[in-house]
Amino acid sequence: MPTTVPSFSKINLGLAIGPARADGFHSLTTCYQTLAAHDLVTVEASPAAQTAIQITCSDARVPCDRTNTAWKIVDLALQSLGVSAQVRIHIDKRLPVQGGLGAGSANAVAALLALEAELTGHGVVALPDPERLRIAALVGSDVPLFLIGGAVLGVGRGEEVYPLPHIPATECVLALPDVGVSTPQAFRDWDELQRSGGMELPPSSEAGRWTGNSPSGKLIPLSRVLASAFVTRPFAAAHSSGVSALGGDQFENPLLALVRTGMENDFEEVVFRQHPSLGTIKRLLSGSGTLEAICAALSGSGSALFGLYGSADAAAAAEARLARSGIRSLRTQTLPRDEYRKQLGGSR
Repeated sequence: MPTTVPSFSKINLGLAIGPARADGFHSLTTCYQTLAAHDLVTVEASPAAQTAIQITCSDARVPCDRTNTAWKIVDLALQSLGVSAQVRIHIDKRLPVQGGLGAGSANAVAALLALEAELTGHGVVALPDPERLRIAALVGSDVPLFLIGGAVLGVGRGEEVYPLPHIPATECVLALPDVGVSTPQAFRDWDELQRSGGMELPPSSEAGRWTGNSPSGKLIPLSRVLASAFVTRPFAAAHSSGVSALGGDQFENPLLALVRTGMENDFEEVVFRQHPSLGTIKRLLSGSGTLEAICAALSGSGSALFGLYGSADAAAAAEARLARSGIRSLRTQTLPRDEYRKQLGGSR
C-alpha cells in the first residue's frame, strides 16, 4: 500500500553569507525554522531484481527525472541499503517552485521516509540517522534540516545542522510573488557586490550585528546572535529555581530574543536590488502599530517572503494588505520540532 508523507517548508531566521569555498559553495550561517505549509509525497516501493524509479508531479515545472531531489535521495538510499526496488513517487505540489522555502529539499526527505516505511514492510531495516544525514547532505544543502525540524542551526554550506531550542508555534504569512529568483545567480551577484565594495552594511547594534567589510567577518557575528537568542538565563538564576531549559515566564521566547538582535538575511542586499518589488512586499508584511509583524524578511534567496505575527488579527491584516496589492499569499504557522516529527508519522 502506498505511503504518503507531508513535505514541509522552511524559512530562514537570519542568514549570513561567508566567502566562496574551494568546492565552489559559500560558507553560511543561518537559523532554519520549519513551517506547517507542505506538499504531499506518496511512495510505493517493493524489492525487485533491478532498481527502477518513476516520478510524477502535479506541477509540470517540476522535473521528473534524475535531477529531481526525491529521485536522487531514493537512488542513494537504495544503494546504501544494498536493495534493488521498483519505486513510484508522486509529488502533490502545493508550495511554490524556487520560492526559497526549501520545498524541493523537503520533497527529498519525505520521499526517503516514505521509502523506508514501504521497505520496512518487506523486512528491510531503515537507515541509521547518521547515514540519513550523510545522504541528505549529498543531495542538497537544505535537505538535512528536514530530518530534524523545528528551529535548526545551519553552518558549513548550510548542510551541517544542529537542533536549536523550541520556538513556540507562531502565526506566519508567506508572500508568493510572481518573480523567479535563481539562487546561483544570487550568489554570483553577492560575490560581485563584495568585489566592487558596493555593499551597504546595516549599522552596528549593541547585540553585535554584522561588522566589517569582509564577508568572512559576517559569520561569527550571526553565530553570536543565534547563541545569545537561544541560551538560557544566567547560570545562577536558572539553577536557583531548578530550571535549566527555555520555558516558563522567566525565559523569553527565543524568537523575540532573536529579532531584538537585529537579524538579517544577506541575500536581501542583492535580491532587492534586482527585484525592488520584493522590498515593497517586505514593507507590506511588516505593517505597523498594534498589527506590526514580529519580523518580516526574504526566505533564503527568495522569491518568497515571510512575516511572523503575535496574533491571528495581525496575520489577517497582513494578508489583506497583500491582497489589496495583488500579491498572492499563504497563511500558515511555524512548526516546532515535536509537532513536526508527530506529523511526519513518528518516522524519527
